[in-house]
Amino acid sequence: MAVDRLTLPSKHCTLRVVPMPADLNQNGDVFGGWVMAQVDVAGAIPAMRRACGRVATVSVNSFLFKQPVSVGDIVSLYADIVRVGTTSITVRVEVYAERNYAAPIIVKVTEAELTYVAIDSEGMKRKVPAEK
Repeated sequence: MAVDRLTLPSKHCTLRVVPMPADLNQNGDVFGGWVMAQVDVAGAIPAMRRACGRVATVSVNSFLFKQPVSVGDIVSLYADIVRVGTTSITVRVEVYAERNYAAPIIVKVTEAELTYVAIDSEGMKRKVPAEK
C-alpha cells in the first residue's frame, strides 16, 4: 500500500489521542470502531460550541478508512463545520497518524462527515442559535 508523506494541517487540532493494545482488532490493527468513536467525539466538539450546548449524532454521512492505525501512532483529528441548518450542524473530520519515531511519517488515515442535532436538556431537538 503506497503511503503519501504529509505534514499535519496548520489549523487547530480538535483532538489528539494514542491508541493502546486493548484497541486492537483480530488482525493487530486498531479496531475501526475505536477510530469511529474518536471521530464522533472530535466532530461533536465544534458542533457543541456552535450549538451553545448539547448535541446528538444523527447521521454518519460518509466515512472512509484510507490507512490502518497502529498501536503507538499519535492520532490527530481535525474537525470543521461545513454546514449549519435550523437544528443541525454538519462537521467534516480528517484523521492523521504520526508514526515511526525513528524516521517519522504522517499519513491521512480517515476522513468522515457527520451530522449532529442540537438538543435541549430533555433530549428534544432545538434551534441552533444565531452565530455571535
